[in-house]
Amino acid sequence: MAAFTPAGSGVVGIGLIGAGNISTQYLSNLTVFPDLKVLFVADLDLARAEAQALAFDVPSFGTVDELLARDDIEIVVNLTIPAVHAEVGRRIIAAGKHVWSEKPLALDHESGRELLDSAEAAGLRVACAPDTVLGAGIQSALRAIARGDIGEPLTATTIFRVAGPNSWHPDPEFLFAKGAGPLFDMGPYYVTTLVHAFGAASRVSAVSSKSHDVRTIGSGPRAGTEFAVEVPTYHAALISFAGGQSAQSTFSFQDAHKRAGLVEISGTEGSLVLPDPNNFDGDTTLWRFGSEEPTVLPAIGSTYGRGSGVLDLARSIRGGSEERASGAIALHVLDVLLAISESAETGASVALESTVERPAPLPESWDPAAPTL
Repeated sequence: MAAFTPAGSGVVGIGLIGAGNISTQYLSNLTVFPDLKVLFVADLDLARAEAQALAFDVPSFGTVDELLARDDIEIVVNLTIPAVHAEVGRRIIAAGKHVWSEKPLALDHESGRELLDSAEAAGLRVACAPDTVLGAGIQSALRAIARGDIGEPLTATTIFRVAGPNSWHPDPEFLFAKGAGPLFDMGPYYVTTLVHAFGAASRVSAVSSKSHDVRTIGSGPRAGTEFAVEVPTYHAALISFAGGQSAQSTFSFQDAHKRAGLVEISGTEGSLVLPDPNNFDGDTTLWRFGSEEPTVLPAIGSTYGRGSGVLDLARSIRGGSEERASGAIALHVLDVLLAISESAETGASVALESTVERPAPLPESWDPAAPTL
């Protein structure tokens, strides 16, 4: 594990690039964490940046260049579209600031690796969504695994199956374009949870399909508009892990029978049914061999939501520790997703070249609302 030196002191200044829909969830939390101070909102659409700054009492808004020129901003939250995550991340690093990126980290391994290498060379950090894995729901399950509630963890099953976001999203085209689809849009939540539970993956085998080449927007002002589907809308994968564990995972935008949010992990002494990895809360159900009734393990910890990973990054920078939603984990998760895509295209299993260490669970006492800096 890399060695880190504490950096700076006091509350950490935050800038945010991208004032779209997801920014509301981030700003709702970032602006109430006492260890952080949101100072600037940037967007190509200045009116949209201004609206979000006013809504959340952020003192400044403007262009990306204006944000990056600020000396009082240490972490920049990158909420741009997936296609430019790596490019914008490199600009942030070049400006001497740490990066929090929405997922995925990049669209290919080389771009993600270049981003992390440039940060390391500059003495900066890159961390990445999803930070749902830091919520009370998943963390309580990870603590149950760590204390041996299911014995030695061996296998997992994850399922995300829905009809597709074109039925409800007013502008869904990007979710069916390169860098998205169910694999890259929803896969990070499930695979990140598996990496936190099992550690690094080593090999994958997968199949895929696409139910329709054209889809229709089902709601909003553009309802009835047709658009092309660029990527598979179904992937099924068998993921092998370096520690000997395995997982069967399904990611689908083509199922009439919705079944989403399922993560089950089984071991030598029992099984855990985890809460939805796209949420920050939810109890875990523990089943033990020989028992006809399960035990409910209440979620203990933070349920604040998106932005929790930014706070963990800030505290890690100040304390000289490693952040849990690290860029290294995000790059390895990206490599797993790319390997699933490659295996489905070629019909051959794909070995993973990258590796990563499994982070320790957060303590139950971890509290974003507590001032610590």
